[in-house]
Amino acid sequence: MLNHTRFEEARNKIIGVDRQRLGIGTLSEKTVHAILKNYYEPDEDKQEIPVENYVADIYADGEIIEIQTRQFDKLREKLKVFLPLYPVTIVYPIPREKWLIWIDEESGELSNKRKSPKKGNAYMIFPELYKIKMFLKEENLRVRPVLLDMEEYKLLNGFSKDKKKGASRFDRIPTALVEEIEINCAEDYMQFVPYNLPEKFTARDFAREAHISTQLAQKVLNILYYMETVERVGKVGNAYLYEVASFGR
Repeated sequence: MLNHTRFEEARNKIIGVDRQRLGIGTLSEKTVHAILKNYYEPDEDKQEIPVENYVADIYADGEIIEIQTRQFDKLREKLKVFLPLYPVTIVYPIPREKWLIWIDEESGELSNKRKSPKKGNAYMIFPELYKIKMFLKEENLRVRPVLLDMEEYKLLNGFSKDKKKGASRFDRIPTALVEEIEINCAEDYMQFVPYNLPEKFTARDFAREAHISTQLAQKVLNILYYMETVERVGKVGNAYLYEVASFGR
């Protein structure tokens, strides 16, 4: 359940009233990671805890929380060690709405905010889930996509004339906590199956109903098939034909 008060407390703790005066990026830890770590565990004595020769972002009451903003493949070695011993929740922040702000590297001047036309959704976790697919059926693994509104700061250091193409992302500042999605067991993957799918459907059908690209739909269906949420029942040309598994009907 969303706790907006605690989220604002975590934001204020990390950003602080002096953040704008001191300038963006004054902290060594990226802001999204730091805010979420303090949102899920305000007690710093339970943060960055050595566990089995690794360091857990949060270790409290016998459970581990890892805040992972990208590259789930980097979690594989930790998961091999942690999962046989502890419940592990992976928190994955996803920008729902994003405002872009550009930083001039020479002057430090900030551009006006511009709203990105792209809008994020929970399906964006699936390319990352693919990287830890071998762990998804582990009883101790839980996954939590978290939708946030954010300001994203980028350096004007790209290769194009306006220096925006290929530019480096400097930091992301969450402005609002929008939604938390819980994936605690195989049955929870059913929440990603759109209601209006035909009885038999392709990745293209899934993409249309989920309002995502066909390429992303293929990755989603790869995981849903592995988790036995959907079944492959044939082909249409080179495309797999799917049905929702019997437990999900």
